[in-house]
Amino acid sequence: MTRANLVLLLAVLASALYLVSVQYDSRRLFAEIDRAVLEARRIETEREQLELQKRQQATVQRVERLAKDKLDMRAATPAITDYVSYQPYSGSVPAGAVVQPRVSGGRLP
Repeated sequence: MTRANLVLLLAVLASALYLVSVQYDSRRLFAEIDRAVLEARRIETEREQLELQKRQQATVQRVERLAKDKLDMRAATPAITDYVSYQPYSGSVPAGAVVQPRVSGGRLP
């Protein structure tokens, strides 16, 4: 009988130690999940802020202002547009010669 009581006592102690270990792991994992959720929210907030900054950087007015101020660009108008037409070469080409196309450009009325 004492032997059976000793075996049962050891089984209860082992079970209690296992229960404590499982509870500790459970709390540790829950805290880790909580930290991961907080990190995910922080990253999502940062992504939304970056998307907002990207939209603000790409506004038409800002791009036009930067093009005008920093690159000295101006809007294309028919008065400053050069039109180019292609005219193919109609003569004979000697062997081994490189043919460059003739291009004439000019303003159209």
